[in-house]
Amino acid sequence: MYFLETAILLFVGSFLLTYFTIPKIIGVVEHKKLMDNPNERSSHKKVTPTLGGVAFFYCLIFAIFFLKDRDLHNEAIYLIPGLTILFIVGLKDDLVVLSPLTKLAAQVMAVSFVLASDSFVITSLHGFLNINEIPYFLYLLIGGFLMITIINAYNLIDGIDGLAAMVGIVILILYTTIFYMSNEYFYALLCIALNACLIAFLGYNLSSTRKIFMGDTGSLIVGFMIAMFTLKFLALKPTSYKQLPFLLENAPLVAIGILIVPLFDTARVFTLRVVSRRGPFSPDRNHTHHILVDYLNLSHQQASFIIASFNFIFVVLLIVLGSTSNNLWMIIALVVTVVLLAYLFYRLDYSFANLKRKLFLKKKVEGFRGKLKKKDE
Repeated sequence: MYFLETAILLFVGSFLLTYFTIPKIIGVVEHKKLMDNPNERSSHKKVTPTLGGVAFFYCLIFAIFFLKDRDLHNEAIYLIPGLTILFIVGLKDDLVVLSPLTKLAAQVMAVSFVLASDSFVITSLHGFLNINEIPYFLYLLIGGFLMITIINAYNLIDGIDGLAAMVGIVILILYTTIFYMSNEYFYALLCIALNACLIAFLGYNLSSTRKIFMGDTGSLIVGFMIAMFTLKFLALKPTSYKQLPFLLENAPLVAIGILIVPLFDTARVFTLRVVSRRGPFSPDRNHTHHILVDYLNLSHQQASFIIASFNFIFVVLLIVLGSTSNNLWMIIALVVTVVLLAYLFYRLDYSFANLKRKLFLKKKVEGFRGKLKKKDE
């Protein structure tokens, strides 16, 4: 069967399977009273069904089964254990809250299966920052850290209606295009199947009458798949990049651009928490989406659409720049964007904790100016 026919059948099948089973999940959750109760940090005001990610798990398992003929190197066998581990841990975390350390241990186990496959080994950065050959042990450290970071970053942006799904849809569209152009059809089809799940879920997530959250069950699974796609993208052979619209050496920067929203948000909130002398995983409402909702009075849908649109536009511009420019100009563009975004959201954040930080910095600056004046006198 040709790729287009397979893609259409897979998309329609995954969409319908998710769309018609989520109401059943809602019914079970409501009957068993497994609802998500709002607290002082929550963006919702009433109890809401969770566990929407259950549909993602079995939909992906079915997709992997039907795509077995496309899996030329038996790579799916390394994905299923990781998916199963995170499904079980995410499900338990949605029902009985787990500690960050327990979830981290589960993520390490899940990621280990992917790293064990030769298909994901990164042997070179092809001249990025003048780095060429990468030793295997260093690949294990970098690959493991990269995947765990992406999983947690995606998990952390699931804070308002529609955001995780919309950002996930944008990321998967980009990876679908990349894998199709590089002739990695198995991964392109997996992206399509997961995207169909997210699109079907989004309708319920934004609904006012049949709302459901994906929960950690969903965000860990989707984060794991996106992390795996990222590692596979960076592990592509040089010949696979010939059809892609950017230089081979710019692939790591393109990957960062694709994941700019979850990575920026995670780096930002972790920095603020550490500066405030709190644990990096301690809960608060300092996320980018919280600021847009709390201080700009945007609706969840508006904030989610703005963030997802920025993600798509930024990646397109970065790819255009990466088609002709070397690492230096792309790095400059990336750094300038991150600095401007950090400053913008720092100015927009009027929470009590941030006001204290601003006052502290202001006093430091004034003290420094006073010392300079004394020296001049």
